[in-house]
Amino acid sequence: MKYSYFPGCVTPLRENCYELSARKVLAKLGVELVELQGASCCGYFLDSVDHLSASALAARNLCLSEESGTDMLTLCPTCTGFLTRTKKELSENSGFNSKINEVMAKVNKKVKLSINPKHLTRVLIEDVGLEKIKQTVTRPLSNIKIAPHYGCHIMRPSDEIKFDNPENPKLLDALIETTGAKTVQYLDKFQCCGAPVMGVDAKMSLDIARSKLQNIKESEADAIVTICPFCHTQFDLNQSKLKEEYGDNFNIPVLHFTQLLGLAQGFKPEELGLFENRVLVDGFLAKLKPQEVQA
Repeated sequence: MKYSYFPGCVTPLRENCYELSARKVLAKLGVELVELQGASCCGYFLDSVDHLSASALAARNLCLSEESGTDMLTLCPTCTGFLTRTKKELSENSGFNSKINEVMAKVNKKVKLSINPKHLTRVLIEDVGLEKIKQTVTRPLSNIKIAPHYGCHIMRPSDEIKFDNPENPKLLDALIETTGAKTVQYLDKFQCCGAPVMGVDAKMSLDIARSKLQNIKESEADAIVTICPFCHTQFDLNQSKLKEEYGDNFNIPVLHFTQLLGLAQGFKPEELGLFENRVLVDGFLAKLKPQEVQA
C-alpha cells in the first residue's frame, strides 16, 4: 500500500511526535508514504476569508498527490475534510472547476480529481484492516484503560466524509482495542474538545476542555487517545494552563493513537516521541506490564 503523505500545518509545527509515531507504525503495517514536495496549508484557515484562494490551495495540494499517482494520507481530520470538500465542489460545479483550473494553469497544474484524500484512521480501518493491525501487536496493552476522543471533523460533515456513524461512532474504540487496551465510556465522549473556539473565546475553549477532562478523570482512564493534532494540543498543552487558572491537577497523559499502537507493536517510548508529550507519561508507562514496554 502506498499513499502520498500530506503533513498539513499543525502536525509539523506542534505535534512532531504524531508524524514520528505514524511513520513507525505505518511502516510496520507495510504502508509506504510518498513525500509531497512543496505541499502547503490545506486552505481551511483561509476559507472564511477568501473561498477561491482557499480552494486553490487545496486544489494545488490535490494536484501534487495526483502527480504521485497515489491517494493522499493525512493525519489531520480538518485537512482531510477541507480537501474532500474541495474535491466534491470541483466535481459537482463545472464553473468553479474551470475557475480553479485557470488559477492552476498559472503554476502549470490541472486538477484531475483522480485521487482521494484519506485520514489515517480511514486507511487503517478500510485499507489495512483491524485483523492485520492485530497481527503486528507483539505486546498487548492489556493492563490499561483508554478514553477515546473522536473530535468533530473525523466524521463531519457526514454527507461529505461518509465515515463511521457521527451520532454513535465506534471505529476509534475498535482501533484502540486492537492494541489489547480497554476503552472506557464517559460523559460527553463525542463532544468537541473546545479548540476551534480558542481564537474567539479562550475562556470558553478552556472550559470545554476542562469539562471533558473532568469527565475523563471520573472514568478512571489511564490516558486519553486522540486522532487529531488540534485535539491533542488542546488536551495535552492546556492541562498546565487549567492548573494555573483553576487549580485542577488532572495529570492525564494524552497519546496520539499511533503512539499507543506503536507501544503495542514493540517500539520503545523514545522511538514514538512519547517523552515530547507535555503531560508526563512516566506514570502511564509504569502501569504497563514489564513485558509491554522497554524504556
